[in-house]
Amino acid sequence: MGERKGVNKYYPPDFNPEKHGSLNRYHNSHPLRERARKLSQGILIIRFEMPYNIWCDGCKNHIGMGVRYNAEKKKVGNYYTTPIYRFRMKCHLCVNYIEMQTDPANCDYVIVSGAQRKEERWDMADNEQVLTTEHEKKQKLETDAMYRLEHGEADRSTLKKALPTLSHIQEAQNAWKDDFALNSMLRKRFREKKKAMLEEEERDQALQAKASLAIPLVPETEDDRKLAALLKFHTLDSYEDKQKLKRTEIISRSWFPSTSTSTSSTSKASSVLKKLAQNRRSVPAASSPITVGHLGIVRRRSREVPESPQHMAETLKSGEPRVPAGMAQDRPTSPQDCSQETTELPKNSGPPGQEGSCGDRPQTPPGTSQEAANPQDKAQPCGLSSSLVADYSGSESE
Repeated sequence: MGERKGVNKYYPPDFNPEKHGSLNRYHNSHPLRERARKLSQGILIIRFEMPYNIWCDGCKNHIGMGVRYNAEKKKVGNYYTTPIYRFRMKCHLCVNYIEMQTDPANCDYVIVSGAQRKEERWDMADNEQVLTTEHEKKQKLETDAMYRLEHGEADRSTLKKALPTLSHIQEAQNAWKDDFALNSMLRKRFREKKKAMLEEEERDQALQAKASLAIPLVPETEDDRKLAALLKFHTLDSYEDKQKLKRTEIISRSWFPSTSTSTSSTSKASSVLKKLAQNRRSVPAASSPITVGHLGIVRRRSREVPESPQHMAETLKSGEPRVPAGMAQDRPTSPQDCSQETTELPKNSGPPGQEGSCGDRPQTPPGTSQEAANPQDKAQPCGLSSSLVADYSGSESE
């Protein structure tokens, strides 16, 4: 600022350095220009900064610490050899004037008029600040040697107590001296931290994709690591161990089904039978007896070798037919069974003596030559010449 003003100074042609000395004397003006307009009254206009928070008495508004004003500075007295200055300024919110002056005894500012101080003060001794020495103590230090010695010992003990704090503050200030090294260290630390964050984010995304999770994962702590270290998950080591475990389960299992199992199987069988009964065709009424035709059994004539006429005559005389060994199982057990079987066969219109014969072969009129020529073709009992053959062609396949 001074160099610019010095370069731009204009010296008129009638300027004489020996006569005028300087441009200010040549122009008959003060170097501070308008700021020194009341200098004849001992008032100099300066830029004053509010030392603490106050309340204006005119507008009752708050004025914060650090607000600057154009104040009139004037000397009003001395504290010993230290001058006491008073500052008068106008509030920027109203027409009220505020006056403050210095207090060298307490190293503070005092409000004379126009405002009130916001009480935010504290004890300097409690705050470990440097206290000002009073006038009586100064005189005693100058005149009394023993008091000066005791005061010096107290100061040295205070210094020993404050030395660690002072050294720590000095180290912190030295660390901030080299701006380039400090900036490099901070950038390096930031790069390392960012790289670690990216790696952790990749691991979290892989775990979320593997476990199909959609919730954010919380970073693990030392307590989580300790708890995970205490947990142990035991698994079967080999295939042989699994086989041994399965064999022991099979051996310890009961051979017979339990009551609950049998009950469940019975209920399943009953349900299946009910379904089958619903799907089958309607059965005949319970009053009519079940015959061979209802069961779908058709009687067919057996193709065996006919017996001799002598054997037939013996059979007729005895009244009991002889059944071959192979056909014993096909004979009806009772006459009722035979009668039931004969009722299902188509009846012929032959003589009464042939009613008990099987009717599944063609009949010839009596007295014919064929009957005489083939006496072995006479009627035979049902159990000797016929067998029961099951025919399931008409039944439904369930």
